Amino acid sequence: MEAKINQLRTQLQQAAYAYYVLDQPVMEDSVYDRLYRQLEELEAQYPQFVTPDSPTQRVGDRPAKEFTSVTHNVPLYSLENAFNWEELQKWEQRWRKLAPEVETWEYGCELKIDGSAIALTYEYGLFTRGVTRGDGMKGEDITPNLKTIRSIPLRLAIDPCPPLVEVRGEAFLPIATFDGINVAKAEAGEPLFANARNAAAGTLRQLDPRIVAQRNLDFFAYTVHLPLTTQQESLEWLMKAGFRVNPHREFCPNLQGVKAYYDRWADQRKQLPYLTDGVVVKINSVPLQQQLGFTQKFPRWAIALKYPAEEVPTIVKAITVNVGRTGAVTPMAIMEPVQVAGTTVQRATLHNRDRIAELDLRVGDTVVIRKAGEIIPEVVRVITELRPPHTMAYQFPRHCPECHSALVQPTTEAVTRCVNGSCPAILKGNLVHWVSRDAMDIQGLGEKILVNLLREGLVNSVADLYHLSVECLTSLDRLGEKLATKLVHAIDQSRHQSYDRVIYGLGIPLVGKVNAEILAQNFPTIHQLAQAKVTELESIYGFGLEIAQSVVHWFQAPPNQQLITELQAIGLNLAPLSPPSSPSPEGNFSDRTFLITGTLPTLKRKDAEALIKAAGGKILSAVSKNLNYLVVGEKAGSKLMKAQKLGIKLLTEEELLALIDRDPGAV
Repeated sequence: MEAKINQLRTQLQQAAYAYYVLDQPVMEDSVYDRLYRQLEELEAQYPQFVTPDSPTQRVGDRPAKEFTSVTHNVPLYSLENAFNWEELQKWEQRWRKLAPEVETWEYGCELKIDGSAIALTYEYGLFTRGVTRGDGMKGEDITPNLKTIRSIPLRLAIDPCPPLVEVRGEAFLPIATFDGINVAKAEAGEPLFANARNAAAGTLRQLDPRIVAQRNLDFFAYTVHLPLTTQQESLEWLMKAGFRVNPHREFCPNLQGVKAYYDRWADQRKQLPYLTDGVVVKINSVPLQQQLGFTQKFPRWAIALKYPAEEVPTIVKAITVNVGRTGAVTPMAIMEPVQVAGTTVQRATLHNRDRIAELDLRVGDTVVIRKAGEIIPEVVRVITELRPPHTMAYQFPRHCPECHSALVQPTTEAVTRCVNGSCPAILKGNLVHWVSRDAMDIQGLGEKILVNLLREGLVNSVADLYHLSVECLTSLDRLGEKLATKLVHAIDQSRHQSYDRVIYGLGIPLVGKVNAEILAQNFPTIHQLAQAKVTELESIYGFGLEIAQSVVHWFQAPPNQQLITELQAIGLNLAPLSPPSSPSPEGNFSDRTFLITGTLPTLKRKDAEALIKAAGGKILSAVSKNLNYLVVGEKAGSKLMKAQKLGIKLLTEEELLALIDRDPGAV
């Protein structure tokens, strides 16, 4: 009987491979279903012969309670993006500077699939674990869900199998599958998925693998961690092992070949059964990849050349304004829903009053919108030829839509503001900022709960959070005792957060994380900070008049003085727990000052600042004669011009990273 079960299992595995991986069916569906039922019945009668790679073991019957966090053995990095030919050329110039001895090379080009990156672990050929990208360092173990994807082999079709190997690739929803899911959701009266990428990511995080199995996700493998010499060899190994690899790949001797591939697929990609938003370009040589290594976020040997942001016309139905934490009033265009870059878009930012005037935007106008960097919707232009008759120029509101106080237009700012400290929108913004990760880090206390607390009158300031009880929280809709207990505990634990986090959490205009740390180092208690004079603050290394005035004005406001008194009574840390430590004199950047302006190619600003601090450097908040280095990214603006006038040394991100790696004398 074991031989019969093995025979059935092999037949079904071969048929599934031909159908899902090769796209060459060798068996009628009815025949496959009959053999599958036969195997199920035999395995039920002889459970001792069931194997983990059996086709019947793909879909589990028990929902998980939660996903566990897993640390990636090798970080699962995202890719740097290039949005035009010039940026791609700059990428090549950067890596060639790091490997000037290389005379010939080859690029591998693959279509960038719009899905979710995952890492698959195989032990002696058997699929044992699958993990999401997560933050690149840690992901979630979603093995039961990944087993339901038919193009992921449960056992490698290669012999001999390595004892341990990791395969990486992209899980995605084909367009037709995605459309079918949304049709079913519409018929059931359920909200639709905005795009296939979100649907794939949401499906992978379903706790019930039976739901995942119904969604019919697909998978393309793109790399394997084995001692191979080229990316081309990696793809060939993956195909031999039974994986589906994107067939539309090409290897090019130079960037001209890459551009030809990119141009060819610009239109052809629209005929594919899945979404792709660019081309992944990789150096083919694995030894060269290893030599180039990684930045803090990206591999230096690969880049994603994105296709231009899709521009789509739509009609403006209304213009509304939102009030933020600092009272800034931001206008938004409400539009007829359109699909842009795979996402349904109904709203786009208009930035400020001046931008509306510049566009001469009116309700009823036909506008062209796009996603800036494929993320943020923005209005590009108005098609005035299609403007309906009798439209009226937009009148910016004179009163706050939330509290009806008169709005103010500061002469030094483009933004319009509400200056009523009791405005519900400002209160909500202050609460959201206070509980955020970089401030008091109160986990679980999200915006929806905070809005409910405000609406019910249970909180009117951040201090009120510390008087909430389990009973108060359970009075809110859909908030049970278990969650309420967790929230009360999280709020209580935040009393122990550091002094600089409290300063940052106060939301003083122009005081971000770095400035909060500087203030905490210069003023041992919050009361000394509250009594500081403008001249005293302005004399701090890296502070300017504008920041100094902002701090003084904030502490002079009676409601803020009352808040400090309440926070002291609650028992928050309003002074450092220990004297601040000085940067190590051995650090490369000891006694050197830095400021970052613009968008860096690969690093987030906070990550770059952390690297500088770790090397002993100081971060300033403004350009002044005390600044040693200005690290310049794209769209640098006025800080760059001021630094050039003062003769301050300018650094690119690449030059900064090179300095970090050198000895102290290099700086």
